[in-house]
Amino acid sequence: MTPDDLKLLREFAATQSDVAFAAVVERNIALVHSVALRSTGDTHLAEEITQAVFILLARKADTFGEKTILPAWLYRTTRFAASNTLKIQRRRQAREQEAYVQTILNESDDAGAWQQIAPVLDDVMDKLSDRDRVAVVLRYFENRPWREVAAQLRLTEDAAQKRVARALEKMRGLFSKHGVMLSASLIGSAVSANSVQAAPAGMAAKVAATAISGTAATTATLIATTKIIAMTTFQKITVTAALTAAIGAGLYQAKKAADERGENQRLQAQQASLAEQIQQLQQERNDATNRMAELMAENTKFKSGQNQKELLALRGKVTQLANETAKKDAANKAKNPVKNQSSDPLWLEQEHAQTSRKVKRDYAKLFADLNLPQDKADALNNLIVKKLNVYVDLSDDMMNGNPAQSQMDKLKAAAQKVKAAGDEINQLLGADDYSKFKNYEGSMDQRYEVSGPQGFARELSAGQALTSDQTEQLISTMAEVKQNFKFSSGAKPASPQGITAVITEKPASEINVDAFTAEMQQLDNQYLARAQSILSPDQITAFQGYLANQIQDLKYSLMSQKASPSGNIELQVPGHL
Repeated sequence: MTPDDLKLLREFAATQSDVAFAAVVERNIALVHSVALRSTGDTHLAEEITQAVFILLARKADTFGEKTILPAWLYRTTRFAASNTLKIQRRRQAREQEAYVQTILNESDDAGAWQQIAPVLDDVMDKLSDRDRVAVVLRYFENRPWREVAAQLRLTEDAAQKRVARALEKMRGLFSKHGVMLSASLIGSAVSANSVQAAPAGMAAKVAATAISGTAATTATLIATTKIIAMTTFQKITVTAALTAAIGAGLYQAKKAADERGENQRLQAQQASLAEQIQQLQQERNDATNRMAELMAENTKFKSGQNQKELLALRGKVTQLANETAKKDAANKAKNPVKNQSSDPLWLEQEHAQTSRKVKRDYAKLFADLNLPQDKADALNNLIVKKLNVYVDLSDDMMNGNPAQSQMDKLKAAAQKVKAAGDEINQLLGADDYSKFKNYEGSMDQRYEVSGPQGFARELSAGQALTSDQTEQLISTMAEVKQNFKFSSGAKPASPQGITAVITEKPASEINVDAFTAEMQQLDNQYLARAQSILSPDQITAFQGYLANQIQDLKYSLMSQKASPSGNIELQVPGHL
């Protein structure tokens, strides 16, 4: 660090001098912003990274020694921040895409179940006993709450639930005879969502009118029918002809009147619909006007607020620099390797090859447990690579900045590809092995934490290495503990693929770092307590140190998010150079 930089930082650390820190920013901001812009290719991200780096510099101002070279420290910190920002964006997009794909798959499962159930539903209902049929109609056709179902059946709620469960099980058996193989819960869900559809508009009024107008004719018909019993054949013929003519004329008049009433009601419904649309448009206009006024008020309040002086000075410098470099964005984007690398076929081929190697490494234990023939193992490996490459291709394509509608279409197409790959895997393995496959995939996060590229097993010396049994027991134990642990601080560890990250359930600025740290310590204590029966004393000591380092990394990640203006930047800052 140059003498001037050291002197200014020490002055700032001692007196909190705005002038001293602004001078340090003025001397080094060009370096930080240029590195951030080259690394991300995005002006806004570069601005946020620059702000975060200098905020961190202000916090650590009193920790720099004589041998620290500030430009080198700023360069290295900016590179770490930019790298982590790009990783976070990619992981967040992958999580959102996977969640959306899973939603589509769940919806398609319900729709597929109903398509199988609908043709034979009523036949199956006819074969139920009266008590079971009434219970199913009340619960799943009428969607009544359990309290009302129990009252109608004159049972307790528990007894009503048991009766409905038994009826669903009977329906499952009857459906299976028709070739429909579904679980009782899926049958209940599909029937509840689709069994009763809305009747056509105006049909209720038309049916009621026809029924009422036909009452007199029906009564007369019954009286005449009674008298016919005592008549001769000729009389019966004569009276029958007269009754037919009378009833036909009455029905015609009733139908004509009902049609006229239906047409009148249809016109009234159209008028009411238009009035409702006009009212809705007016409401939307009023809502938009109110929202605009709120945003203007918030903007005015923000501009008039008293922020920290060093942050205001820093933002002013960054904004000035961003305006000066705006005209060079087109040239920078053309030269930026990060922005364009995902569209390079060679780079995409390398990504696919890396996915194939990752599958062989991460799924080795599963392949050993399944003990498949070689041709079947090769087929399973290819299907897993095919499934994961769907997410690779989708993530890379989304990074290219396609239009929103195009992205939605690609998400739906990706969902179909993932479902197709999953169906092929299910067909290849069968029910039992496919269940093992799904359970193994569910424990992948813990596998990365224990035996992944940056996991606990990598920190052990040769004499402390985990056995395969210890590895699997520790993975299973950590997965169980984490699944049952209740996170209440508003943040929790994500740990995707061994990379320290924090998922926040509310704005990072509202999360108490100390509460989050205490919560993570409780989780680690549970890990250690359960690991006592799995690891040796030396391994326990190493595991305790590993967990302590993880807490510090997670705490620092959360603090970095709180320091970032957007709350979306995680920093893993190196030590002093």
